[in-house]
Amino acid sequence: MTGRNPRLGERLGSLRYLPTLFREVAAASPRLLAASLCLRLVAACLPVLTLYLAKLILDGIVAEHARPAPEAGLAEWLADPARARLAGLVAAEFGLALLSDLTGRLTNLTETLIGDLYASAASLRLMAHAAALDLAQFEDSAQQDRLERARQQVSGRTGLIGTVLGQFQALVTLAALAIGVAAFTPWLVVLIGLAVVPAVLNEWHFTGAGYRLAWYRSPERRRLGYLRYVGASVETAKEVKLFGLSGYLIGLYAEVADRLLAETRALATARARWGFAFASLGTLAYYAAYAVIVWRTVAGSFSVGDLAFLAGAFQRLRGGIEGLLLGVTQITGQAQYLDDFFSFFAVRPQIRSPAQALPVPSPIREGLVFEDVGYRYPGTETWALRGLSFTVRAGETVALVGGNGAGKTTIVKLMTRLYDPQEGRVLLDGVPLPAYDLDALRARIGAIFQDFVRFSLTAGENVAVGRIEAAGDADRIAAAAARGLPAPVIERLPEGYDQPLGKMFAGGLDLSGGEWQKIALSRAYIREAEILILDEPTAALDARAEHDVFARFRELSAGRTAVLISHRFSTVRMADRILVLEGGRVLEQGSHAALMARGGRYAELFTLQAEGYR
Repeated sequence: MTGRNPRLGERLGSLRYLPTLFREVAAASPRLLAASLCLRLVAACLPVLTLYLAKLILDGIVAEHARPAPEAGLAEWLADPARARLAGLVAAEFGLALLSDLTGRLTNLTETLIGDLYASAASLRLMAHAAALDLAQFEDSAQQDRLERARQQVSGRTGLIGTVLGQFQALVTLAALAIGVAAFTPWLVVLIGLAVVPAVLNEWHFTGAGYRLAWYRSPERRRLGYLRYVGASVETAKEVKLFGLSGYLIGLYAEVADRLLAETRALATARARWGFAFASLGTLAYYAAYAVIVWRTVAGSFSVGDLAFLAGAFQRLRGGIEGLLLGVTQITGQAQYLDDFFSFFAVRPQIRSPAQALPVPSPIREGLVFEDVGYRYPGTETWALRGLSFTVRAGETVALVGGNGAGKTTIVKLMTRLYDPQEGRVLLDGVPLPAYDLDALRARIGAIFQDFVRFSLTAGENVAVGRIEAAGDADRIAAAAARGLPAPVIERLPEGYDQPLGKMFAGGLDLSGGEWQKIALSRAYIREAEILILDEPTAALDARAEHDVFARFRELSAGRTAVLISHRFSTVRMADRILVLEGGRVLEQGSHAALMARGGRYAELFTLQAEGYR
């Protein structure tokens, strides 16, 4: 198996994230974290106190055997000071048992709440950082793998918090036990410690191997998630059923899952086999120490209570040392996953607002200019755009036409600064787009893409996402819906604008493709932007609805700068100017009448499409 193989220094170096983790945990819930530490400290002292009480009780019982039998009555029995002391010791041990159970339950409660609070805070931080990244970073498969690993660690690493706190508790307990045992036989403590070292080294090795497997197989896990979605999703159900894809998808899933399962099974088997062998050494050391204690008790060096204390202490000490050292390996192993989480936040967007951002002009007076723009998608040698120059004047409606791969959508993404060009520049009113505040720039642009999102929100919220701060303004939402044409559809819904849409959640209703598209168009209307961009806005609409949309669009775009992308030439005729794109360049441009008169590429494509309607 190839893949990431962290060395010892790197694995120990991953512990550097623990202070950051606990700072974030403390920020999420400082009181709960302090309560958990106090509870752990109390719990750490209870095993030693319990063992010592057991020793005193046994020694008391042995002493009672040398005395005459007590009176039958409880009052007479307790009247004896020695026996009353023995009863008090038993009651104290009972109290410690109750206290141990209570602290355990309270610790579990507080750390469960801590984990939930931290997972929520970390999820919010993850969403906020992901939203700030560039579109190109989202589209990169390596970054998708990084994001997938970070998403998994949001909840997966909350267990590390409890592990570290548990190690703190174990360390306090071991220190107390070691002090108690060392008072009798200090060399046996060293024996127990040395005996568990092989098991710890074994666990260290397999923890690292488990991380390597998880890291290396991130793409396959993401593929499994995708296959689960395609094979069992309402959005894909029609095609899966119609084309009989279920068996094929199940086969693909099983192939990947079986491969991952085989690797996981092989690792788990080896870990169990070697783990048993090395753990046996610890068991052997424990019973050797136990034999020495029994021999010295028989010889009279230890009392029966000492025997019970030492036997119990050694058992706990052996398990505690092994658990502590294994816990360290587990923490270092889990801390490697923290690198997956925190390194995601080290990814910085390249498209950002400058330190001294210029205000976006209002109103826009000159328009948009592309100057010798070139853009090539990461990992490809072919330029999507190269040497592209054109102007969209303020208040002008420009249509972009051309075949698939001509660069139309790439131009839109450059206009909205979802991408930055690698060559040339894009200007707004004579100023390069990167000079403006990014959020302010995008707030002036209303863009609706063909692959718009169908949010599983209410109908009103689906309209309001165009300007989400208007989500509570019912009148504004209704006005945008009336202009974007979905108002009659929404008003027929059982709950109107409060009706949940989509099939993802109970009570949601799905709409037709055309109805969804009208809702998406309303997002541009509610945005009231100075620059309107519509990328195939009528693909799912019938002829009458398309006519209505563009009649409304003419009204909306009056006095605004508009860019329209469409494969329907009957649609683009309304534009003031049409740009014909081919190979990432402007092949020809002009009004519909001028381009038809020229008899070039546009006239050829228009004639071919028109013949299809005859």
